[in-house]
Amino acid sequence: MSVFRLMIGGGVFCLPPAALAEMSTAASGAATDSAAYLGQMILGLTLVIALILVLGFLLRRMGGIQSGAAGELKVLGAVSLGARERMVLVQAGKTQLLLGVAPGRVQTLHVMAEPIESGTGTAPTTGAFAQRLRQAMGRRGETP
Repeated sequence: MSVFRLMIGGGVFCLPPAALAEMSTAASGAATDSAAYLGQMILGLTLVIALILVLGFLLRRMGGIQSGAAGELKVLGAVSLGARERMVLVQAGKTQLLLGVAPGRVQTLHVMAEPIESGTGTAPTTGAFAQRLRQAMGRRGETP
């Protein structure tokens, strides 16, 4: 029976061949366990990231999470005036505001004396918005 000598930290330890074989088996088993653990961890992280992306997509498609003030503010319609300029009709509580929106600037163009009623509660189409805006502006004797 031969004895293997192992030098650790300046000391010499004698190990029988059975102990050496057991150490190599344990090391290969630990490597297999580590690979399995690493695979499980990568699979779990991939599933979590995929779940986050799917939930983000669904929230974006459904309108997202609305705060308490979101019920008080509604965009009733918008008209594009140029490449980057828009005119937007916003309802804040019972007040309707006509806003001019450009890059880096939002300006109040008009505060409606009488709110424009939207029939279904959804945003009107661009043509209907323009027609309703003309009617609202016409009531006050102004032209757009």
